Amino acid sequence: MDHPCYKCGHIVEDGRPFCAQCGAPQIRVEMPELIPSPAVAGSAGASDFAESSGVPSSLRLPFSAAIEWTRALRTCAIAALVAAIVMSLGLVVPLLAVLGAGFIAVTLYHRSNPAWIVNARSGAKLGAACGVLFFAIATILESIAMALTHTTGQVREKMMEALQQAATRTNDPQVQAAVEQFKTPQGIALMLVLGAIVLFLVSTAAGSLAGALSGAILGRKRR
Repeated sequence: MDHPCYKCGHIVEDGRPFCAQCGAPQIRVEMPELIPSPAVAGSAGASDFAESSGVPSSLRLPFSAAIEWTRALRTCAIAALVAAIVMSLGLVVPLLAVLGAGFIAVTLYHRSNPAWIVNARSGAKLGAACGVLFFAIATILESIAMALTHTTGQVREKMMEALQQAATRTNDPQVQAAVEQFKTPQGIALMLVLGAIVLFLVSTAAGSLAGALSGAILGRKRR
């Protein structure tokens, strides 16, 4: 079947390799359409998923393991305050209170900041901060309660009784001298400082432990 030349339009007999008018080649080879490989198609789909899903770029969450401490400290303060009040009311012992504070702090911060990549390490940091705040708030609440109820003298009497019992359990002169030293106002003040340091360390460690466990559990659920 004759066909026109693609270059000059002259009629060329079918089978002739060149146009008699302009000499243009008439043999055409049709190239098959390139089909993108699954890997390329998958990468393109992944990059265009957010656009095709209709979610604006301004609303996409930038996931990060970093802690936004301004928001995190507010969450820790709330958890520590609740735990300290519950402990002051005598409903739980101090150790359980600080463990609960660490768990609550990690859970609340995770809910308020869904973009946070929670894990045991970041949870431990948040729990330790909550433990420090718990110690501060609990110390303030106990001091206020003692001042309002005038129980400072009772606390001192209990400390003296404990020292007296410790003195009666041994006949070591050095122990007796140490006990007598602690009975002085300076000794009592030293005992209070040492007790506060121990409570601070226990609160920080317990809060960090609770935060790490909470972070590990929440991170596993997220995966």
